[in-house]
Amino acid sequence: MMLVLHIDQYRSNDKGLCNTEMLLEKASRQDRGALRPPPDCWLRFNISGCRLLTDRSAYGEAQAVLFHHRDLVKGPPDWPPPWDAPGRSAEALEPRVLDDEEAAVARALPEWGRRPPGQRWVWMNFESPSHSPGLRNLAANLFNWTLSYRADSDIFVPYGYLYPRSHPSDQPPGLAPSLARKRGLVAWVVSHWNERHSRVRYYHQLSQHVAIDVFGKSGPGRPLPDSGLLHTVARYKFYLAFENSQHLDYITEKLWRNSLLAGTVPVVLGPNRANYERFLPRGAFIHVDDFPSAASLAAYLQFLDHNPAAYRRYFHWRRSHAVHLTSFWDEPWCRTCQAVQTAGDRPKSVRNLAHWFER
Repeated sequence: MMLVLHIDQYRSNDKGLCNTEMLLEKASRQDRGALRPPPDCWLRFNISGCRLLTDRSAYGEAQAVLFHHRDLVKGPPDWPPPWDAPGRSAEALEPRVLDDEEAAVARALPEWGRRPPGQRWVWMNFESPSHSPGLRNLAANLFNWTLSYRADSDIFVPYGYLYPRSHPSDQPPGLAPSLARKRGLVAWVVSHWNERHSRVRYYHQLSQHVAIDVFGKSGPGRPLPDSGLLHTVARYKFYLAFENSQHLDYITEKLWRNSLLAGTVPVVLGPNRANYERFLPRGAFIHVDDFPSAASLAAYLQFLDHNPAAYRRYFHWRRSHAVHLTSFWDEPWCRTCQAVQTAGDRPKSVRNLAHWFER
């Protein structure tokens, strides 16, 4: 996906603010063939001055270009041409993801560096390093900014977050969910089953001591009922919010949507407890690392099952906070627009993208 941002400093919108125009070139691969209308950033996120376009000819005047990593490495990549070399062939202009990183630095920068003065190239990725091939084949200093779930990204867009509750209708509803609705103990929804993943290995250990209902298209899972994921999970006391890999800040919708929003207690496997506690209260979740074995975790879940007062303490956060779920891909686009508006002219480039993201 390539998203082009254009800020026209000399025109004003009807609110009297500088107008930011954004060219949406392609949707991510899973959205292709069903391209939705670009979002209105003002209506969706209260971000003024943004407008998404589909006119590729605006590239030469763009303030920023947004690149989706998966589309760069699973080609053919959709790179923009150098803006000031109209006479060269399209094949000669197209940057390449090369096998040799040093060769990429030496050969690619003269071509990739030819872009409009002051234009920012933003690398966007929401996969973990374990599922982000080709990172080391991208040239140094190619991108100016990063956009990802990492808190130290230039543009930080997590999968979700808690925010102070301002209205009784904020989701999920306050106080603890009804225990009368909960007919099962542990649920897990998994779409990609891989016996080599830590989450699958831990599931095998845990399932020896406690019953786990698995839903999904692979492994031992059964299809989700027609009522849908949230309604199904809400009938369980615990949900296995297990990530497909363990990396800094990689906390996905498995926690925010599948568990917290559904009204169940998350049992997490991902980064360490301290990393989770940067984003939610320590009493809102159960971490597998808190227990010396899967058997001891199972015993604790069974203890909570028979002690409603102790179980309900895991929902105290709902009295004061609600869950925000990131809207893909609308929200990253609009947050990029917002960042361009507030960044000023400070220069920056990402010298070693792989080193930063893989650490």
